[in-house]
Amino acid sequence: MELDQLRRELEEVDRRILEAIAERQRVARRIEAAKAADGRPIRDYQRERAVLERTEMLARNLGLEPALARELMQRLISSSLAVQERQRIENQAEGAGRRALVIGGAGRMGGWFTRFLSSQGFQVEIADPGAPEIATYQDWRDSTLDQELLVIATPLRTTAEILAELTERQPAGVVLDLGSLKSPLAEPLRSLAAAGVDVASIHPLFGPDTEMLSGRHVALIDLGRERATTVARELFASTMASVVPMQLEEHDRLMAWVLGVSHAVNLAFVEALRSAGLPIQRLAALASTTFDRQLAIASRVAGENPTLYFEIQNLNPHAVSALDALGVALSGLRDAVESGDDANFAERMESGRRYLEAK
Repeated sequence: MELDQLRRELEEVDRRILEAIAERQRVARRIEAAKAADGRPIRDYQRERAVLERTEMLARNLGLEPALARELMQRLISSSLAVQERQRIENQAEGAGRRALVIGGAGRMGGWFTRFLSSQGFQVEIADPGAPEIATYQDWRDSTLDQELLVIATPLRTTAEILAELTERQPAGVVLDLGSLKSPLAEPLRSLAAAGVDVASIHPLFGPDTEMLSGRHVALIDLGRERATTVARELFASTMASVVPMQLEEHDRLMAWVLGVSHAVNLAFVEALRSAGLPIQRLAALASTTFDRQLAIASRVAGENPTLYFEIQNLNPHAVSALDALGVALSGLRDAVESGDDANFAERMESGRRYLEAK
């Protein structure tokens, strides 16, 4: 009976915690309205630091573990920022009164962009043969292409074909592709721009499960069509995402490292564990902090679309040289360990630390 009573008391505490979180979200919406009225940005890092410091002090006074309180408050801050970001996007209504066509809108990234544009007030139409229940068009060619914005969210080879066909049809609206590589798209993108179509190329460097764009990046490639570049920037102006301008020629060289090598490291990590015949349950039960974090990242990478991840490697002309550099780095570490060269090993770690300090 005493245990049952204590559990009921705990449930009441949980209810009050959730009610307090809901109240915090309501206050966050009011704060966003005040920020918008004053023309202030959504995120204030100085204020966040003060909140976290105050949280740790209060935790100590209450006899709580400061690290636990800090982690909880960071999650609450992130949730509040996501609420404020969505509210600002909806309030600014960048796409109000405009139509958009998302080719491949039933896919994961196409679906994200469909929701994103809808939240901005766009009337979104979807062209996707794989989802007749939600698609406006089974074939994008059936559209009159009179929308103000056309977003292409299809596999790279399909995107290249669509861009080439759009050069012939010359839509009046702005065309954006979401390709994770640009080499396979370079020729049709340039041809489309040369034909007088307002086109820009973007690469959202985040996954389709992303809710808050703070700390996220969007690569923007200007193809010489000012209207298209402006529209691409304005799409993310009300968010906390960083739009990073770059040249068409440099995109894939950078992606060979940002995507190619980072994917390869995680896939190789999983392959090494698997090929060694070590039970993952046993390893996870003994996981260190580093192993646990690496395993979490590798698990997400291994669960992604193999076709897309192969294209990111196979269609990037810079991928092999980046993978070669990874192989050389691993070989050097192996040699240092095998030969017992602790000075070599230490220098590698120290030079890596100095390199990363510049971030």
